[in-house]
Amino acid sequence: MGSDGRVCVVTGANSGTGYVTALELARGGATVVMMCRNAEKGEAARAAIVAETGNDRVELIVVDLAEMADVRRAVREFTERHSTLDVLVNNAGGITQTRRESSEGLEAMFAGNYLGHFLLTTSLLDRLKAAGHARIVNVSSMAHKGARIDFDDLQNRSGKNAMRGYGQSKLAQILFTYELAERLRGTDVTVNAMHPGAVASGFKNGTDGVVKAVIGAFYAGFGISPEKGADTILHLANSPEVADVTGEYFIKRRPVATSKTSYDVEVRQRLWAVSEKLIADIAG
Repeated sequence: MGSDGRVCVVTGANSGTGYVTALELARGGATVVMMCRNAEKGEAARAAIVAETGNDRVELIVVDLAEMADVRRAVREFTERHSTLDVLVNNAGGITQTRRESSEGLEAMFAGNYLGHFLLTTSLLDRLKAAGHARIVNVSSMAHKGARIDFDDLQNRSGKNAMRGYGQSKLAQILFTYELAERLRGTDVTVNAMHPGAVASGFKNGTDGVVKAVIGAFYAGFGISPEKGADTILHLANSPEVADVTGEYFIKRRPVATSKTSYDVEVRQRLWAVSEKLIADIAG
């Protein structure tokens, strides 16, 4: 198996679009670092990818993205092994029907879908810049539309509709994409967000209760395959066409507009500052 020389990280890589993304990057000859929450499922997926592709440069780092201390450990583990990072795919995500908190007091969807990826990405920027022409792909969702960032209750402690938190976490991801693109202007690192579509295997591991049943039934009936869901991710990770494109949101390989709120520069800058403070406060 030849090497294409790249080092790629994919979060949530043991199932669905994340698995297909890791598989295809490995098939192309890249070194692929799978970041997965469940060690057993992660290792099974890693072994399957090695068996199918013949590429033995597939690694596993076990990490719970909802726990900032764990994200820091995962970053250390990665940076001890790799001096550069060419592609970072922030794919992991989940929905919880009821409000849940991480051990650090963060609402689970805000932490796992957004803040963990914010910390992971900003902590790996030196490795991305060192690679030259690196790419960051944030897997977001149409669920950001209609959402807003509630700075007075980011962690949903008021206990309002928990599903509201999912939309907020996905909007936060897009705001982060746009702000990071601005901060990376003049570097060789691009960052784009995308919506994969309703993927048939989506969320099955990070979702609970009635919501899981309803979403599962919908995706099983109407959902697209993980292969189709991963298509735009792989396009953004691999295609020369988008080598210099940054700060965009893609659906089916095309840049499309996001919600009005997502373009509010003041909101995105405030979210960045709040995110940094939250992480610093947790670290003590």
